[in-house]
Parts: sequence; C-alpha cells; structure tokens
Amino acid sequence: MNKTDEFLAPAACIDADHPAVIAFTREVVGDLSSQREKAVALYYAVRDRIRYDPYQIDLSDDGLKASTTLLAGRGWCVPKAALLAAVCRAAGVPAKVGFADVKNHLSTERLRQSMQTDVFHWHGYTSILLDGRWLKATPAFNIELCEKFRLQPLEFDGREDSIYHPFDLNGNRHMEYLKLRGEMADVPAALLRSEFERLYPQMQRLDREADFAADVDAEIAHG
Repeated sequence: MNKTDEFLAPAACIDADHPAVIAFTREVVGDLSSQREKAVALYYAVRDRIRYDPYQIDLSDDGLKASTTLLAGRGWCVPKAALLAAVCRAAGVPAKVGFADVKNHLSTERLRQSMQTDVFHWHGYTSILLDGRWLKATPAFNIELCEKFRLQPLEFDGREDSIYHPFDLNGNRHMEYLKLRGEMADVPAALLRSEFERLYPQMQRLDREADFAADVDAEIAHG
C-alpha cells in the first residue's frame, strides 16, 4: 500500500465517496488540473459556502460526517475540516484532519455560558499534501462572519500553512494556539465524545436551535 493511500480513501466521517461530496467536488474543481489549484478552490468553497455555526455541535457518528455538514450548509470547525478533507480526497488530493487546543476570542455569550471557558479543545483543521509537504488549512470561519467580527479572513494559497491570526483588524486578541494534538486519517468520533463530556459538561444545555448569526449581531452591538 502506498503511504498516502489512507489519506485518499473514504473514511467513516471523511466520507469522500458520498454522492453529495462527489458532486460538490466536481462542481468546484471543474476543469482545474493541478493538485494545488484543486485544493485552493475547494478550501474557499468549504470556507464560504458552508457557514460556521458552533451551535451545531453534534458528536454522533452521523453528525460528524462530512456529507452531513455539506447537506446542512453549516457546521462547526471539526466537521468543516472533515468536509475539506473529504472533497480533497474526492479530487485525488491526499488530506487528513488535525486538532489543536486554542483560546478563541470569537464567541457569543450563549457559547461562553455553555462552555464555561474560552478554550476550544480539539479545534479542527485540515492538513493537505501538496508537493510533498503537509500544509495546514483552516476553513471554519466563512468570510461574512470574519467581516462582522473584523477578522482578517484566512487565505490559503496551497504553498504555506493557513492558521488563525493572533489579532483581529482592530489589534484585539483573536486566537492563541495552546497545544497541537496531532493529525489523523479520520475524525476520532468516540474520543471526541468522551473528551467533550469531560471538558464541557454543560455543553449538552446548548440550544442547537438558537440563531448563531443573531447572537453574533448582538455580541457586536454590545462591543
């Protein structure tokens, strides 16, 4: 087996063989020929066409699937990272998911109350193999959200890592990387469930029907 085969094959959560994932990939990639062009186009499609919504934390096997997030049109960082990995694989570009603990200053009062911390453990990103190098790409925050919070949108050129900026456009603290947890061929669903139960015991009270966009507007209005 080639050492990259595992990162091209469909997996439980990175379901690159799902018909919706394949159709999305073909639409975005079109007649692009190079691995880099495909990866960059897919990054922007996942970043901006799938809205970031941290209220949609569903740790079930189905909830963590790339196809579930694609069909819903929204999701939080882990399944968005899984989706980017899935569409890359569907396009023939090796990809995996990575995890880090970060201190995230982009939040809402509802989210802070449910998490009881500003540390986001097991934040998800995608690692993509291009020209022999694994590059980090972070597709979570869609451009409209960045504009609202005055964040510099993350760009990805397929040549360098794309990870969150430490400060927003006003010079305020935005994201601090505390710990890298490693990169994997698939989302470790069972491990995430046990970790979230341990780290965020109040998260089960988070109202998944709440309007994240409205809460973001309220957060901005109150400074």
